[in-house]
Amino acid sequence: MPSLEKSLQARDLGHLRIVAEHWGVELTAREARTGRQQLAAALLDPELIDEVVTALPAAARAALADLLRHGGRLPWPQFTRRHGDIREIGPARRDRQRPDRNPQSPAEILWYRALLARAFFDTPDGPQEFAFLPDDLLPLLPLPHSPGPDPLGRPASPQERSHRLPATDRIIDHATTLLAALRIGQPHRYHGDVPPNALQALLAAAGLLTPAGHPRPQPVRDFLEAPRSQAHSQLARAWRHSPDFDELRLLPGLQPEGDWKNNPLRTRQAVLDLLATLPNNTWWSLNAFIAAVKTRHPDFQRSEFDSWYLRDRASGQFLRGFEHWDAVEAALLRYLITGPLHWLMGVELAAPEPDAPPSAFRIPPGGLCLPTHPHPGRAHETPAKIHLRSDGRIAVPPLASRAARYQIARFCDWEPPKSGQYRYRLTPSSLARAAEQGLRVEHLIALLARHTGGIPPNLTKALKDWQKHGTAARVEQLSVLRLSSPEALQALRASRAARFLAGLLGPTAVALKPGAEHKVLAALMEMGYLGEIVDNESREG
Repeated sequence: MPSLEKSLQARDLGHLRIVAEHWGVELTAREARTGRQQLAAALLDPELIDEVVTALPAAARAALADLLRHGGRLPWPQFTRRHGDIREIGPARRDRQRPDRNPQSPAEILWYRALLARAFFDTPDGPQEFAFLPDDLLPLLPLPHSPGPDPLGRPASPQERSHRLPATDRIIDHATTLLAALRIGQPHRYHGDVPPNALQALLAAAGLLTPAGHPRPQPVRDFLEAPRSQAHSQLARAWRHSPDFDELRLLPGLQPEGDWKNNPLRTRQAVLDLLATLPNNTWWSLNAFIAAVKTRHPDFQRSEFDSWYLRDRASGQFLRGFEHWDAVEAALLRYLITGPLHWLMGVELAAPEPDAPPSAFRIPPGGLCLPTHPHPGRAHETPAKIHLRSDGRIAVPPLASRAARYQIARFCDWEPPKSGQYRYRLTPSSLARAAEQGLRVEHLIALLARHTGGIPPNLTKALKDWQKHGTAARVEQLSVLRLSSPEALQALRASRAARFLAGLLGPTAVALKPGAEHKVLAALMEMGYLGEIVDNESREG
């Protein structure tokens, strides 16, 4: 950072005299360049610095301490939101009104004592304006006494924490379901607690998907065959260290626009640092935490609130400016705590009622660490048995082999989960789809034999017969034509309308091809037979 003399480069002689007055030093220079040299030499006196800092009002000392805690510089918008702005006044008006004698903010107090400077510095996101302490003044300032940051917010009330939502490793099961759905080309089959866009982004960050969103065979196999704790840790590490998993762009209510870029990894670390001020294993109010962050650390994500183009999906309104902090930053904090930190880092949630949004959270006793141990109660991960019925229905418990469920899902049609179990059904169409992906019935029979209590003989026979001959039986919906006499049916079969007939069902009944009903009735009318289409449901009613 620039030196004290350099930081005073743009200050006129009148400003330098104001600074000298507040420090109690004599300034004899008649022009600004010499005055800057004299003033800088006089101010860099440790005893004088201690005397001036001690005499500062409490709010100004707090602003100076804030800069010192951050290494001597803070983004200018962040600093002024916390400690007030500096009025833009020309030299003549300044010398006439003397704003330094009636300062409007702690920032203005420091400004007219040369304890605050302002300049642009290069950052990874481009040039950015900072409030800073001059380089040669910084080591001479007394370090602020701080016992540590106060926790942000307050403990949760009994009402806020009345309905508990424990942290689990169910995201592993959801990941298995989505991988299988993507593998068979039917992502709409996924229905889980974790939003599909977030889970797919997480799987991509973990290296389980190609850029096109298709499962990578070997990494997926390794993930599915790994112990639950190891698979859970793999996803948690991917989220924690990924620069590509962008929570801001996953928020359901926001639509990012333009070519601006944010740094999700840096934002994630900033949120973890804020959460580190909270006590572990204590229920904490979610709303109070967010409100405290808005007051004390509003720019944990953005220091410039007008440079990112975010649109509210519902209203179409652009959310630019600090007045939309609740719609952007507050929503992001809520998403991080109730989403990734709950799914992956063991943060428990609570709500006032069973169906209400979370209103409290609790950090695990060991803090926000990557999971390295099996989930409680799962130290011995013995896979549960898969239930196979003689009618081809399959029920898979959550703790069954994930690799086996992934393969079964590729062979079967999916049915809605029931009683906490994943349900599937073997059908000719599902077997045909599996065959198109290179899967064979022999693979399925071996898989079921290994993970169930045994395959019913009728099912083994049916699968092998399908492999050899295809579908053995087919149920179709056909229209049936019933005539008043065998002679009428014979006449119809001898007419040009015979091409619309699907097959005899008796001496006076015949099946019709789909969509041929009106054509057959027209042909019968030409032959002298009057007919009608009967609505069976209306008849039964």
